[in-house]
Amino acid sequence: MAGERPTTSERATLDPFDALAGDVPPRDQRDLMERPFFSLAKAKRVTPILYQSGAIQVQVYAVPQHGMATIWDADVLIWAASQILAAQDRGLPTSRFFRFTPYQLLIAIGRATGNREYQLLKGALTRLQSTVIRTTIRHGEHWRRQQFSWINEWEELTTRAGRCEGMEFVLPEWFYQGVLDRRLVLAIDPAYFALSGGIERWLYRVARKHAGRQRDGWRFELKHLHAKSASLARFSDFALDIRRIVARQPLPGYRLALQRDDGGELILMRPNPTTGPVDKLCNSSAAIGTSGATGIGISGAPVSGLRAHKLPLTHSPHGESGAPKDSKSESKFFVVEETLRAGKPRRGFARRRERTP
Repeated sequence: MAGERPTTSERATLDPFDALAGDVPPRDQRDLMERPFFSLAKAKRVTPILYQSGAIQVQVYAVPQHGMATIWDADVLIWAASQILAAQDRGLPTSRFFRFTPYQLLIAIGRATGNREYQLLKGALTRLQSTVIRTTIRHGEHWRRQQFSWINEWEELTTRAGRCEGMEFVLPEWFYQGVLDRRLVLAIDPAYFALSGGIERWLYRVARKHAGRQRDGWRFELKHLHAKSASLARFSDFALDIRRIVARQPLPGYRLALQRDDGGELILMRPNPTTGPVDKLCNSSAAIGTSGATGIGISGAPVSGLRAHKLPLTHSPHGESGAPKDSKSESKFFVVEETLRAGKPRRGFARRRERTP
C-alpha cells in the first residue's frame, strides 16, 4: 500500500462507494464556483487566501512542501460530485468513501491516461489533502467557522510489482453535504475540462454561476472581479489576461464583451444563443439548480479593505436555483494575502502571471 494514510482510518466507519462506469454528466458545486478556494496558477502557491464578503469568510492555507490546491486539482472534486449525483439518479447509495481506478477519473476529466498523468493525479490528491480551508459558508442558524481539507485521506492500492490496481479517498462532510443538496449544484459543459488557462477556467465557473441562462447575462467591474478571484497577479496583468480571453472567446456556452462606464471597465457575460442549456445533458430525476431571470446583474460597488495580491492535475447557460443573486451583495468584501517574513505578517503583492506555460 502507498499513499497518505492517518493512524486511524475514517474508512473503517464508512461504506465504500464504487465509482460508476461510463459517461457521467459533469456537475459543479456552487460554493466552489462562487468563492476563491483555489490557486489559479500552475506555479506553486503558498500565499494564503483570506477573503470576506459580508458574513461569508473563506481562508485557504497551503503546506509549503506541496503548495495550495489548484483549479486543475478541483477537477477531482467536480468528478466526485458528478459521480454522487449520477448514483442518486440511478437510485444507488452514495458515500464519502470513494473507490475508483485512475483510468476512470482521468478519462472523465479529459486527461490522457499515461504514467505522467497518473503521477500528476497523485500530486493533485496530495495537494487536495494538504490544503486547509476555513469558512463560514453554510454555517447554519448559529455562526461558526468550519475547517477541513478537500480530501480527508487517500490511498493507492498497488501490487508487489508496483502496479496500481485502484485508488481510494474520503471526501469531507462539508463538501459531501453541499453536493447532496441539489440546489447547490450546477451542470457544466464537458468542454470546461479542455480550458487550459487558470483564469479562463475560473471565469467560466463565474459565468456559469452568475449569468446562468439569463438572457441579459451578468457583468462585473474588472477590479471587483480581480479581488473576487484572489489572484496573485497585479490588476494590470489580470485585466490584460481578461482582454485576451474576451478576444479569443474560449468559454463554452458564453459570449464575453468589455464595456466602459464612469466606474471603469466591465466584462459582460451572456449565454451564447447558438448553444442549448447544458442541463439537457443531465437526465436527472431531481432538478439541478436553475434560474431564468432576465434582469442583468451588475457588480461594481467600490472594493473595501486591502487589495488582492499564484499547481495542477494536469456549458453552457443554466443558472443557480431560486432567485438569482445580484453580485452587488459582494461589493463589501476584502481579500487579504499575508506573506510571513521574519515571523511577522506582511501585506504585499506577488507579480506572477497566471497563464498556462
